[in-house]
Amino acid sequence: MPEQLTTAEAPQESTSPDTWELPQYRSPVEPVRRADGALRYTGISYAMPAGYRPLQMELWTPADTDRPPCVVWIHGGAWFFGDRRWLPETVEPDGVFNALLAAGVAVASIDYRLSAEARFPAQLHDAKAAIRYLRHYADRLNLDPHRIGVWGESAGGHLAALVALTGGLAALEGEVGVRGPDSSVRVCVDWYGLSDLRSDDDTDSDPDSDAEPGPDESLEPGLPFDIVGMLLGSRDPQAARAASPVTYATADAPPFLLMHGTGDVVVPAAHSEILHDALTQAGAQSELLLVDGADHIFSGAPDVPALIKTSVAFLASHLNTES
Repeated sequence: MPEQLTTAEAPQESTSPDTWELPQYRSPVEPVRRADGALRYTGISYAMPAGYRPLQMELWTPADTDRPPCVVWIHGGAWFFGDRRWLPETVEPDGVFNALLAAGVAVASIDYRLSAEARFPAQLHDAKAAIRYLRHYADRLNLDPHRIGVWGESAGGHLAALVALTGGLAALEGEVGVRGPDSSVRVCVDWYGLSDLRSDDDTDSDPDSDAEPGPDESLEPGLPFDIVGMLLGSRDPQAARAASPVTYATADAPPFLLMHGTGDVVVPAAHSEILHDALTQAGAQSELLLVDGADHIFSGAPDVPALIKTSVAFLASHLNTES
């Protein structure tokens, strides 16, 4: 049988095109139980922005756990490629997801619009819509809506940091997917994400900036094309500032764990260092773990599973408290 839309999702029956509305999201699909008892929901359409592909998530919930906390995983890929189903090649398949489940934490891995599809802040709007969706359907999905965290890598780390730092900013919520619930999170893990998209000239000339400008070319992504320009559609200083997590650091930020390889030639470790400094100077809780000699995606790190374990422990310690 075709999927039955709920009243809230279904287009309103009307002969007038002025009152007809497209569905903004779909109700959760039925899960499949894994051999270990965990449930997996595959291809939940959490947002359906008009003119774009449906944005989907994979959701895993741990076995025999009532109302667990949930972490939203945001994939990397320079904002223009990547897939919610695939982790970096330095991580075993589903390694992040299984580690969270073993700690009693649910995990949702999400799509977002890529930079050839839509310019920033569409990607941030999408990530926030995923969090609102999880809160909206928390009862049906057996999740605790008050205990949600976020974890991302590379471009996904950048988006995870923005999600964590802009939870109270209505102007950045967007209008896709479920509306109403808030998109704030209780904790953030940022693996080698970009934190300052401004050029050195932008930071020097920005009188409203609360962040210290970083060293010029040391913050530039080490790729042969302009991924920041692709994301923003230009190198406009105000657009770059609006997309820079470091400009949103306040004492109200949730706890952060920043992890970065010192040998990263794609996203220099200075990005995590300046975000850590901005957070601590603002009075927020931030931990910085530099992985000696590791390149991007922790290539060359001697024990990537240990880095996953540390990240999961940090998330669980801040989510497994009473709401």
